[in-house]
Amino acid sequence: MILGIDVGGTHTDAVLLHKQGLVATAKVETNHEDLLSSVCLALEGILKEDGMTGLKRFNLSTTLCTNAIVQGELNDVGVLVSAGPGINPAHYRIGGRYELIPGGLDHRGTEIVPQDSGLIERAIQENLDQGVKVFSFIGKFSPRNPAHELQMAKGLKDRCDFVTLGHTLSGQLNFPRRIATAYYNSAVWPVFNKFANSVETSLKQLGLTPPHMNILKADGGTMTLTQARQTPVESIFSGPSASIMGCLAMCCPDQDALLLDVGGTTTDMAVYAAGAPLVETESMDLVHRPTLVRAMKSKSIGLGGDSAVSALDGQLSVGPKRLGPSLARGGEVPTLVDALNLVQGVTHGSLEASRQGIRELGGLLGLSAEDCALRIIEAVCRELQEQARAMLARINEKPVYTVHELLEYREIKPKIVYLMGGPARMLAPLLQQKLDLPVSVPDYYQVANAMGAALAKPTMEAELFADTGKHVLRIPVLGVNHDISGGYTLDQARQDVVNSLLSHVSSRLDWNVPQEEVEIIEESEMNMVNDVYQIGRDIRVKAQIKPGIVSDYQQAVR
Repeated sequence: MILGIDVGGTHTDAVLLHKQGLVATAKVETNHEDLLSSVCLALEGILKEDGMTGLKRFNLSTTLCTNAIVQGELNDVGVLVSAGPGINPAHYRIGGRYELIPGGLDHRGTEIVPQDSGLIERAIQENLDQGVKVFSFIGKFSPRNPAHELQMAKGLKDRCDFVTLGHTLSGQLNFPRRIATAYYNSAVWPVFNKFANSVETSLKQLGLTPPHMNILKADGGTMTLTQARQTPVESIFSGPSASIMGCLAMCCPDQDALLLDVGGTTTDMAVYAAGAPLVETESMDLVHRPTLVRAMKSKSIGLGGDSAVSALDGQLSVGPKRLGPSLARGGEVPTLVDALNLVQGVTHGSLEASRQGIRELGGLLGLSAEDCALRIIEAVCRELQEQARAMLARINEKPVYTVHELLEYREIKPKIVYLMGGPARMLAPLLQQKLDLPVSVPDYYQVANAMGAALAKPTMEAELFADTGKHVLRIPVLGVNHDISGGYTLDQARQDVVNSLLSHVSSRLDWNVPQEEVEIIEESEMNMVNDVYQIGRDIRVKAQIKPGIVSDYQQAVR
């Protein structure tokens, strides 16, 4: 069996799956002051239904790192940056302890300005004296040659809790993105590591020792808890990817489609092209900082089932704030759920509490309770429609990437809307009228995110750099570094990066991945010339284990 837990903004959901079907579900309110307690309560809810014997895999999607960054609750990071001539790294200053280290490499990884080891030691010691326990070291062309980052790390030795080296995050040559990614990775590490320790301890206390424990990533795949401790920044915004993978598992889209996951506080919106989720073209931004974190393309809208409804100066206002649960569930202000209760005649909690609150609100607007409820729902549907049109317009302005390929000159036109989340069943017929598209609600719509977390497959990327003039080959994220001949070819590079990736996940992570599950997603080959003579070729190839759904459990939820 496999267990999936999604820690959402309003609720924490859990599902337990057998290959023959759904075994148990649990839904509890998320405690943002103590996310671990939410995980434990969800686990206890599952245990009441089933003993979870034979648990093979535990997958977790968490808002922990997202919350820490958005709320600015980050640890101090000692950031040491080495760039050399050209770009000024001062333009990309981030955090309160950002130090520029003279020295640099050229685009081929050749040292042009050596580093000052004395200055490195002084910068490190100053941070340590100020109580800094985590560091990030970033060099401009470190994927081509990590020597300067390794030199800075050697100076640190074992005197800190954690250090991020820029070249281990991605082989992509984008210095500003690498600086931001390395900073955030170290800044969230203390809170994530503490959380991971607590999750492991709690599982053991409940008698659960699954052989595979994974964290959902922003790209819709999973990584092991061990990997996540090294790159916690990859778990940012795993919530939207959980809903996207949940829809992929339960609905099996095979055409252009729109996904709306209506939570308690927000609605996550995503798009599928011919059934394949879209991904961000240039990785995601964090607090307006571009990073190297690969993520699925989604949009969060400040409208949810518990969005507060009010009347200001005779005008109806819905969201974006959530001021507690619906009136039907003991809250103090009317919400979308209360309006849906009246219109659909559904007893989601106390129908009378919903009716009374909407009646009072309608009185301020000169409307009956029923008309006020309809006005609330129409406002929500209209906003979702406008947001969907705006998102599709931006997507169709330029070529887009799916999880598998680049689509050029291909207009995305959704033929169906998949609706998930707590209010989905009540909202579906009303939203269908507004969007003029069929709206489909899957069977397990209330725990769709947990389904996505449970069923997402492990993924990983690796990028190979080869310089035939210098006779060197590097795959930074795998730690591969060896000599090649001057006749090394692009075909050899393709095969080497695939073989190296498969070998790494097999020997280091105990993943059994068929070769057909690895694909080349980027490649380039460029001649290098000195004066009028060709001195070699610069070859770059990126491969990935395809994101997707665990096939042997897929039928269980369809």
